[in-house]
Parts: sequence; structure tokens; C-alpha cells
Amino acid sequence: MDINFIGHATFELVEGDTRILIDPFLKGNSPVAQVGADAVNPTHVFLTHGHADHTADAVDVAKRTGAQCVAIVELAGWLGDNGVENVADPNLGGTVEFDGGWVRLVPAWHTSTTPGGTVNTPAGLVVNLGGKTVYHLGDTGLFSDLQLVKQRDDVDVALMCIGGHYTMDPVDGAVAADLVGAKQVIPCHYNTFPPIEQDAQKFKSDVESKTSSEVVVLEPGDTHSV
Repeated sequence: MDINFIGHATFELVEGDTRILIDPFLKGNSPVAQVGADAVNPTHVFLTHGHADHTADAVDVAKRTGAQCVAIVELAGWLGDNGVENVADPNLGGTVEFDGGWVRLVPAWHTSTTPGGTVNTPAGLVVNLGGKTVYHLGDTGLFSDLQLVKQRDDVDVALMCIGGHYTMDPVDGAVAADLVGAKQVIPCHYNTFPPIEQDAQKFKSDVESKTSSEVVVLEPGDTHSV
């Protein structure tokens, strides 16, 4: 499986003909993304929560491509209200299966509203694709139940926010990495805006000195294979 880091918290997971776009915040909206909404062709779009830096391009991409969208029920309803037809609407703990894998929604500590202002619950995404398990933590603060995911699934890669201010910072991220126990950690949600500027190499050093996880630092546009 290839993991394409588009920027901020936006990733594309690719295995064969399956292309999963997570939290589309693309060029023209994102100051760091290298590709725009017209340059991605996902088969699936998964959302962690409703904030604009995670959903700005979701409707346009989904309507153009017909990709199946998965989001927590209230956010899924917003997608449907905006003309997206192929929508699955689980709640926390729910699993949606698709050809080649599945995605499960798990808790994340954050806030969330739809772009229309409806309050909804944020989530993390545990995605299994091609036999590999990727855990996108969403925009979460540190909390002890992050360790519960590994009790059910062997996490190959954790996509982990470290920007601080709005989410965990690198210090809390290092604790989270220990709780999650992924083989590899890819930091995200940092250096997009001034309030979330962080040193990813220092995070890498801290995590690798304190846990068994390897940290892979990607720049927007980079690809990592697992």
C-alpha cells in the first residue's frame, strides 16, 4: 500500500484500484497541498470530522468522482444535503466494509461542527486496506483510550497530529505513540499555519528513543510504501 501525504491532515491510501482520500483539504484551500480537487480521483472519501481544514474539498471531489464517502452520521447527513449520493453514515464503533478492506470509527477528543454549523462528534479512522492497518487519529488531544485500538488491531501506521494549539503537540504525541503502539508513525497537522509550527525531527527523535515505533517524516507530496 502507498500512503501519499497531500498535506496538513490529508492523506491518500492506494492499493490496486482502491484510492482512499482522507480529510480532503486541497490546493486552493490548503496553503501546503500540492494538488487540487480536480487532480484527485478517489474511490472513497473518509472524513474524521467537520472542520473546514478537513472537509473543504469533500463535496466537490465526491460529486465529481462518485466516490463512496464515510463519515459519522451527522456529518454524513451534511454531505447528503449537499448533493453527495454515495454516503455511509456509521457512528462511533461502526464499521463500513468495502472491496479490499474496511474502516471503523473510533473516539477522538476534539470539537467538530459541519461547515453548515451543525455540531457533530469527531472520530479517528482505523482503515484496513490490502492487509495493512492504518490509524488516522483525527484531530485529537491526548487521552488514555488511544491504547484501546491496539487491543483489537495490529496497527501498521499511525497518522498522528502533532501541531499543538488545536490538537496534541509533539510531547503529547510521543505519549500517544507509545499508547497506540504502531510499527510506524507519520506526523501530520503541523506547519500549515503559524500557530501549529513544530519540529518534526525532534518528535521523531523523542518517539524513537522512548517507544518501539519508527517515525517517518513526510513533506507534502511525498509517498511512503508499507
